[in-house]
Amino acid sequence: MYKFKPILKSLVWGGNKIAAYKGISTTQSTIGESWELSGMAGSESEVAEGPDKGKRLPELIRRDRGELVGEQVYSRFGDHFPLLVKFIDAREDLSLQVHPNEEIARQRHHASGKSEMWYVVDAEAGAHIRSGLRTPLAPEKYAEAVKDGSILEMVADYRVEAGDLFYIPAGRIHTIGAGTLLVEIQQSSSITYRIFDYNRTGLDGRPRELHTEWAREALDFSVEEEYRTPYIPAKNRAVPLIHCPHFTTNLFDLTTPQLLDLDWIDSFVVVICTEGSGTLTDHKGRTMTIKQGETVLVEASVKCLTMTPEQNKLKLITAWL
Repeated sequence: MYKFKPILKSLVWGGNKIAAYKGISTTQSTIGESWELSGMAGSESEVAEGPDKGKRLPELIRRDRGELVGEQVYSRFGDHFPLLVKFIDAREDLSLQVHPNEEIARQRHHASGKSEMWYVVDAEAGAHIRSGLRTPLAPEKYAEAVKDGSILEMVADYRVEAGDLFYIPAGRIHTIGAGTLLVEIQQSSSITYRIFDYNRTGLDGRPRELHTEWAREALDFSVEEEYRTPYIPAKNRAVPLIHCPHFTTNLFDLTTPQLLDLDWIDSFVVVICTEGSGTLTDHKGRTMTIKQGETVLVEASVKCLTMTPEQNKLKLITAWL
């Protein structure tokens, strides 16, 4: 089992919640994202403790291969870690954007597409998320709607609170609104097409680039009735969140120990603590503490995991392929 050093990203829309939420000290400001688990070039996660301290995630994969990530995962992705896990703090509204699917990303960028999920861990009064078109928009009217800003009002707008869940498949227009702190689990890709950014400048003082035409080609213009993802909360058992071709996620809201059978999963498991604290113990008796804001990577070779809350309070999200 591994913990990694968080990679803090200062962004023009970032806030001041992440360090306090994670219980860490930093002089960095406008932190919009904390990359918890990343194999992305230039932002590879570094082991925080234990005998492999200082090693980066791609090094571990090259050394341990299927033992770490799972044989079927390694056969598909090789040394490339297929997920990227973040905490995101939006002090201001993020740009309205869309991500490309597998076909477009391969053809245009020689990369994977980007589908993702959001789980809200904290929300100020009035915090909101926009996701999906709420009114029909003809592709030939798209550029005009972007130019005059009316496209923003064509996107479904949801007031959010802690526990809300959204699945954002590639092609779905979306933005995270001000006052929202959330966990993002996504395909390991940084490809974002920015559609509308409120005429905002970046940290360098220059207008931020828009990708109007590329976004139009990637955009799913269909309209759905509901974009917030429903689930039924429950205590002390696995609550299914998202099951898609790119990842499967469950929520555990624990007041008592829970045994998680992993012997049937040929994949690594990511464990993200969104609330409380406790311990993780594997079938070999290895134990690791986990607390709010921390993420643990569990090797594919682990057959089972006991998740034990401290003071009857431990909320976790698990993710695997």
